[in-house]
Amino acid sequence: MTEAWGPDDDEPRPHSGPVRVRVPAKINLHLGVGPLRPDGYHELNTVYHAISLFDEITARHGDTLTLTMEGEGTGELALDETNLIIRAARALAARARVPAYARLHLRKSIPLAGGLAGGSADAAATLIACDLLWGLGLGRDELADVGAQLGSDVPFLLYGGTALGTGHGEAVSPILARPTTWHWVVAIADGGLSTPAVYRELDTLRDSSWPPAPLDSADRLMAALRQRDPEVLAAALGNDLQPAALALRPQLADVLKAGTEAGALTGLVSGSGPTCVFLAATAAHAQEIAGRLTAAGVCRAAVTARGPQPGARVI
Repeated sequence: MTEAWGPDDDEPRPHSGPVRVRVPAKINLHLGVGPLRPDGYHELNTVYHAISLFDEITARHGDTLTLTMEGEGTGELALDETNLIIRAARALAARARVPAYARLHLRKSIPLAGGLAGGSADAAATLIACDLLWGLGLGRDELADVGAQLGSDVPFLLYGGTALGTGHGEAVSPILARPTTWHWVVAIADGGLSTPAVYRELDTLRDSSWPPAPLDSADRLMAALRQRDPEVLAAALGNDLQPAALALRPQLADVLKAGTEAGALTGLVSGSGPTCVFLAATAAHAQEIAGRLTAAGVCRAAVTARGPQPGARVI
């Protein structure tokens, strides 16, 4: 992480100008959901993957804490104390015992409540931006400790790449594999889905007489990543939340079917949905699938993306 250092080069100092941080969206290549724990979280075994769909946070000095935004979700996303950006800035200030003073601006491209961890991405970017703006000099691991209090996906989005998430997703371990670029098509839905509602629906389905079969461990998925073959990876993708998302938004089945008919190697609901993602063999293949999905009219937009991407970074 870029740091500004004082005259003695032994302590970080506040950054004089604006700090701009770019952060990727995430998809889950494998999302195994265990039973509900006493703390209210589900035990997760997931493989995170950061893709080239980005939000940006710009932080400037101010005499209070404010948030403005442009782009996706403007007018829909609350900019008050409930926003993860504000909560992240306050949590970091409390950790460092400094005033939570900053003028924050969000430039948003990641859809709201889309299963792509846009809110968690923005929190991660805020932690990086405010750490540099305020001259705190915290390491990424320390910021991840703060982030884990805000949301399960925040620590991963500080690191990026492809990683195994355990616990309720906050314990992140990078997956070591030879560098490979995977090509995706992201089908963005109209409207969002509440993550807690999707988890509740999964619990309901599992209590029914015909419960969906849970995924096995992520071992097969991680082995597929090492083989660097898109068709092998396609056969290993899985998401325990998909049946619940489909139960709450049945039309997502039409999106998945359209992606397969458009030539995708496979498709699945991203996280808690309603965004669907499709794996392509090449960049040109992804462009072709996106065009066919757009023509089919089953989603608000279909865009191509690449992964893995680095986590929140100063630009």
